[in-house]
Amino acid sequence: MPEALPSLARKTAFALTASLALLTTACTGQSGSGATDDASKDTTINFWHAWSAPNEVKAVGSLVAGFERAHPNIHVNVVGNMTDDKINQALRSGGDRAPDVISSFTTNNVGKFCSSGALVDLNPFFEKSGIDAQKTFPKPMNEYTQFDGNRCTVPLLGDAYGLYYNKTAFEKAGIANPPKTWSEFAADAKKLTIARGDSYRQLGFMPNYHGWESTTEHYFGQFSPTYFGKDGKSALAKDPAFEKGFTLQKKLVDELGGFQKLEKFRATLGDEWGPKHPFHTGQVAMQLDGEWRLGMAEEAKPKFEIGVAPLPVPDDQAAQYGKGYITGTIAGIAANSHKQNAAWELVKYMTTDTDAVVGFANGIHNVPSTLAALKSPKLKYDPRFKTFLDIAANPDSTTTPASINGGVYLVTIQQFGYDYESGKATDLKAGLKKTAAQIDTDIAQAK
Repeated sequence: MPEALPSLARKTAFALTASLALLTTACTGQSGSGATDDASKDTTINFWHAWSAPNEVKAVGSLVAGFERAHPNIHVNVVGNMTDDKINQALRSGGDRAPDVISSFTTNNVGKFCSSGALVDLNPFFEKSGIDAQKTFPKPMNEYTQFDGNRCTVPLLGDAYGLYYNKTAFEKAGIANPPKTWSEFAADAKKLTIARGDSYRQLGFMPNYHGWESTTEHYFGQFSPTYFGKDGKSALAKDPAFEKGFTLQKKLVDELGGFQKLEKFRATLGDEWGPKHPFHTGQVAMQLDGEWRLGMAEEAKPKFEIGVAPLPVPDDQAAQYGKGYITGTIAGIAANSHKQNAAWELVKYMTTDTDAVVGFANGIHNVPSTLAALKSPKLKYDPRFKTFLDIAANPDSTTTPASINGGVYLVTIQQFGYDYESGKATDLKAGLKKTAAQIDTDIAQAK
């Protein structure tokens, strides 16, 4: 299924600092202010989004055109290719040209969007429209679009993470099926690894946290961890899922040659978004990645058949095989907008109208963000893509919770991951306690 470079998910935890600073100083008014406009009268609203690839811009245009046909009195001025920094500056400044509706790829900023008042709480709009968000959206998407009970954003398509594997390499190695548990995964990764001198002709899997999408949060999604306790404090040193996740990843790093050898090999490989990605070329036999990788890999015309499956789970969670990590694009209404009722009509259409969601998903090849759309017969996709639809609909799938300082805590955890896998940090329990304390300090300072 050909598609352009992906627009969701793209290491969002590492692109936060500037936008968070703008959100911190935003003077945007209170949620619900300005929601006095008559959405039945002729009006024009501004919609800012971040999509930029030709097929994506075309899909957004079709989505908005469908809305305008259904609401001929509401005209939408669409502004694309908007970064979070630009959006946040506009939310802060306001004015006639500022967005009434925004979409962002940075789900990690939801906590800041909500706590700063930059976007309105959509709960009253859902209630007024008689829409039950819990029954409309997959559980992880419901979770990452709100903070402290404030649903200031809503899902607008999503990303699901799974396992890509080289079927030809599997056959040569005598592996009949993709691994379902971590022990099977580790065994297959070793069996698929073929040495070449002090390097690799084929690496079964690149386990290092710098290995493209192999981030700590994507790994830990399979362990179903609890990031924060009821007291709001980091649970990093308390939930055994984290210790288990770090331990198993480090063990795989060591078994596949060690951190230094793997990093030396990684430095010779192609980049994540180009045709020479090591999974495309067959240099890496298994890859943790999002749904967009299928189209990109097929466009690269690999010399092997691509298989897709859910990412393996810890052995003691074998019954939950099929789950995965979920993230995606979010949409919201500016708190300083004076056309919030009209803006809600657009948001409601884009995010809850089944045909609209399906059409948009077909247009940019992302995962639909409503339970109804995930089951729609109108979805068009490569049969292998259904793996990601199933992961998105799976109630055991996970995401990372919103925080008042955005994704800073994820960056902190990832940094510890670098230190631990490389051997810089050797005491795991002590390291988790220290990292948890840093997370708590950062959150306290952000309040």
